[in-house]
Amino acid sequence: MCSCEEVKSEKEKDMAVSAPTSKFDIVILGASGFTGKHVLREALKFLTNFNSIAIAGRDTSKLAQTLNWAARPNPPPSIPILAADTADAASLRALCDRARILLNCVGPFRRHGAPVVAACVAAGCDYLDITGETEFMERMEREHHVQAVKNGALVVSACGFDSVPAEMGFLFHSRQWVGPARPNRVEAYLGLESERRIVGNFGTFESAVMAVKDLKEIEQRRVIRVKPKIPGPPPKGEIIEHQKKIGMWGVTLPSADATLVGRTLSTLTESPDGLPGMNESEEMVEKRKAFWSSVKPAHFGVKLGSKSLLHMFGFIMIGMLIGVLGRFSFGRWLLLKYPSIFTFGGFSKNGPSEEEIASASFKMWFIGDGFSNERLAAEGKKKPDMEIITRVMGPEMGYVSTPIILIQCALILHSQRENLPKGGVYTPGIVFGATDLQERLQQNGISFHVISKSSLST
Repeated sequence: MCSCEEVKSEKEKDMAVSAPTSKFDIVILGASGFTGKHVLREALKFLTNFNSIAIAGRDTSKLAQTLNWAARPNPPPSIPILAADTADAASLRALCDRARILLNCVGPFRRHGAPVVAACVAAGCDYLDITGETEFMERMEREHHVQAVKNGALVVSACGFDSVPAEMGFLFHSRQWVGPARPNRVEAYLGLESERRIVGNFGTFESAVMAVKDLKEIEQRRVIRVKPKIPGPPPKGEIIEHQKKIGMWGVTLPSADATLVGRTLSTLTESPDGLPGMNESEEMVEKRKAFWSSVKPAHFGVKLGSKSLLHMFGFIMIGMLIGVLGRFSFGRWLLLKYPSIFTFGGFSKNGPSEEEIASASFKMWFIGDGFSNERLAAEGKKKPDMEIITRVMGPEMGYVSTPIILIQCALILHSQRENLPKGGVYTPGIVFGATDLQERLQQNGISFHVISKSSLST
């Protein structure tokens, strides 16, 4: 049976969370939520890899029910259940004092995430989450990076489908440009496949709607970053493009993926050998330097792909509705009140069924154009003469791939902490790029492939 720390009064609640005990290796906050329960189920597969696990949230009885669900068909393991509320700063600080790594699954993060990050940084507790909300991530970097470095708290957002497949996929692709070859532009095409029509989670839709509201603030407060040197002219990307070699149409997807890859490349420009670990071995130092020396920067973008041009117009229509209505409070109310209507059934407040999740998968194709020799670009050759296509593929994005990715990042953070930066607010790419994350993902169903390398006609 689980060891639940039930709360019958406010005083008992404080005592339940702050009782002095040894620290837990990981604490999953929001384990009873849409995605959190799947993260818990994935974590239970690796119980022997962690010395101790706990789950936390507002409703301990609901967490106990979730633990039963996640453990099926086995009996639930003896995992402490802790009371904590994102609206209660004291409970969060007490929770972080008991955690080495906190996995935050409580969204939307723009509304609930900031107090959790603040508590982790204050306690020197490492933090991972599954957000794809650009405004939240950039705000956390501005507000907490300096103190996180000082306190030894490593804060890494977007450790789920947003945005590890894009980041690790870009790094994998970049390293295929060997010798004098250099990429100029890499465009990722995201294709979703399912035997059934899968319905998206309402929380994801809400984050997209609120992101429209935040666009102006993001641009006004965006951190000015060092840009990497990329051979050749800036690409002229089209909103809609067709890639014959993969048989897909693509429409520009305004996601966090491109922003995070840009942040990783900016950090790499300032630190060409990557970020040093807090207590690395000489072997790891050499491995890190060798990895990052093989990464070559490129302009990066993401498109939502489909084999049907008709689907492209559907995607554009949904994007226009969100883009227009999301600017106004009444429009946002309409979108959030009737998500199924405005997305033609693509999102609902109920989310997908277990059958829909099991039938779904994703493929992310990386189409890279560049130069067989960077000297060609230096001599003024404007058209790339080389193309490389790679692919990342795996199971359903939000409830299968995301938990796999988050738990593998947590395992690396747990077992390889001395090889990672002491603290700071960073992207998953710059923190986990030189580790064995790619190999771990491949062992757990998310694969990386080189599809083709070819010359382009001039």
